[in-house]
Amino acid sequence: MSFCQRLARLSLLCLLPASLAAQTKTIPEWCQALPRPEYRALLRVHVTDPWFEVYKVATGTFAIYEPHQAEETISYLIVGTKQAVIFDTGMGISSISKVIQQLTTKPVVVLNSHTHNDHVGGNWEFPYVFAMDTDFTRKNARGSLADAQAEIAPGQICGNLPAGFNPRTYATKPWKIFHFVQDGFTVNLGGRKLEIIATPGHTPDAIALIDRANGLLFTGDTYYPAPIWLYRPETDMDAYVASVKRLAALTPQVKMVLGAHNIPVADPAVLPKLVDAIVAVRAGKGEVKAEGAGKAIHTFQGFKFLLAEPAKGLD
Repeated sequence: MSFCQRLARLSLLCLLPASLAAQTKTIPEWCQALPRPEYRALLRVHVTDPWFEVYKVATGTFAIYEPHQAEETISYLIVGTKQAVIFDTGMGISSISKVIQQLTTKPVVVLNSHTHNDHVGGNWEFPYVFAMDTDFTRKNARGSLADAQAEIAPGQICGNLPAGFNPRTYATKPWKIFHFVQDGFTVNLGGRKLEIIATPGHTPDAIALIDRANGLLFTGDTYYPAPIWLYRPETDMDAYVASVKRLAALTPQVKMVLGAHNIPVADPAVLPKLVDAIVAVRAGKGEVKAEGAGKAIHTFQGFKFLLAEPAKGLD
């Protein structure tokens, strides 16, 4: 998840929407440090909805970025000759399906890197949602009001909310699971294949996608270039370490790593370094800084992990 947020490309100022302005007196600090310079090297693709920015990161592969909310969520449209996959559907604050219609006319299947609310917000817009068969997934498919409302709390929005958006009623809408999938499941898009790699840890239903022919690895929230959230009750640290080791073993096959927040493109060399960092942190190495009640950011060789901290003074 992110502590930083990109300004809209066409604006030099970061103004909160009128509906939220009364709730906060200052512009969030993360708004002031952006735009992120890494985006300058990517080919931007015009779409009509200003809530999203779209970048072509590889042939038939588009990063759909939400730069006006603190998560800086990135979904990926992966297009073949017969159909397409949308890997995550974002916040649900604006319509991602309408953006996709501007990028492809192919039928679209939804796969989610995991089912936290900031990755499934647009699932309800699609009839074909493929999902991991876990209780966590089924629970999240029912939607959430509280999690969604937290995403538009003071300090979370930068720039304007979409026209017609009602912050009072914003919720992650329920969505239907069309088909359950599992580790190793392959989607044939026509001319390219995507294979599911189960990566539990961040959540029980976390997955990565690999396009072996093109050397693309989509890592979801198992890796992204910001403090990686590993403190929630659904997190399993042993499973997370095993998952990052599994992804690191793929490094020789990968040309590009594509995470789900902040910046879409990373060098595959980051994967074995990620393993070293989380193993070191679990061994008590690195710097530790408290980050709110019951949490701390652990830093080791440039990697940051937001972990749960045990209550002090308790046996």
